[in-house]
Amino acid sequence: MLTEKQRLFVEEYLANDLNATKAYKNVYKAVKKDETAAVNASRLLRNANVQAYLKARQARLQKRLEITQERVLQELARISFFDPRNLFNDDGTPKEISDLDDDTAAALSGLDLQDVYEGYGEERKFIGYTKKYKVADKKGALDSLARHLGMFTDNMNIKGAVDINNPLKGIETSDIKELIQALKK
Repeated sequence: MLTEKQRLFVEEYLANDLNATKAYKNVYKAVKKDETAAVNASRLLRNANVQAYLKARQARLQKRLEITQERVLQELARISFFDPRNLFNDDGTPKEISDLDDDTAAALSGLDLQDVYEGYGEERKFIGYTKKYKVADKKGALDSLARHLGMFTDNMNIKGAVDINNPLKGIETSDIKELIQALKK
């Protein structure tokens, strides 16, 4: 059975970008320390009733917003394979934003427009705009796609017997240093 405070915690958690500490402090106002809130929030997130409610709320949100793996991958692909030449007409002039194809528009994270004038004072005349396209992080999108495809792995497999009472038994200092160096890469 989910309590009202647990339900509110889940709603705050979803509303605050999955920040459990902030969500906990917003619901349980008496808690002031981040450390206390973090510990209690972690405990709440492991509660079976809270987990079930959280999963149900996330599923409803995903359905309502039409968030699917396919859609996320499609957006990552649009950013990853963005071609900046699609921002321009054949004569080299920038296309109007309304003339961009869907894939090119999806790869943009913003557009800055500046009015451009010629002359000064009362003689000043508007002559056009300076357009600055902001493109989404292509490398980040490529990394995400590559991880999805299993091209990168962050796991390190170490095989061998370990004495639980003395886990470093038989391991040379040089081996430990080598392992630390490998983990830093």
